[in-house]
Amino acid sequence: MKFTRITVNSKQMDGIPCIRGLRIPVAAVVGMVADGMNENDIISNFPDLVREDIREALKYAAEAVRERELPLVTA
Repeated sequence: MKFTRITVNSKQMDGIPCIRGLRIPVAAVVGMVADGMNENDIISNFPDLVREDIREALKYAAEAVRERELPLVTA
């Protein structure tokens, strides 16, 4: 999968994945979605973002964890 809206620049934000060269980390966008914010809420807080940025951030996060095992606590 090719990501056109995600950028990594070692001279910006310590090289963490960001949205379109902005100083908005993918992890921050994914975290906002996880916290229950909808696209309109996120865009109102970060007016430089558009809906496609949020969707690609989620796709990027999904790809980043695909086929990796994470430690889970079982009941």
